[in-house]
Amino acid sequence: MRRFGQALGIRTECIDVYRQHHAKIWPEIERAIRDSGIRNYSIFLRGDQLFGYYEYHGPDDEFDTRMDTLANAPRMREWWDVMEAMQIPDPARTPGSWWSDMEEVFHQD
Repeated sequence: MRRFGQALGIRTECIDVYRQHHAKIWPEIERAIRDSGIRNYSIFLRGDQLFGYYEYHGPDDEFDTRMDTLANAPRMREWWDVMEAMQIPDPARTPGSWWSDMEEVFHQD
């Protein structure tokens, strides 16, 4: 199992709409996330910053393939188009990424 933390900005005028969309995500998106091996996925909000946390449960050598499959799942591009219009990515993020990956510096079960 691998843990991931990611950060992203959000346009303050979009926070209520963002919350509404995430109160009940589209069934196709929920299924695609689960099928990719992502578990325990949460998005937190503080001011105009989002923090995402998820765990990947699957073989390490399948991670990239599963994330590609997730990115190409039915309606995923449509979902991302809606979400990305509300978000502000970090200019210093890794090229090709939308969210900025964070380094885990501590964990306790």
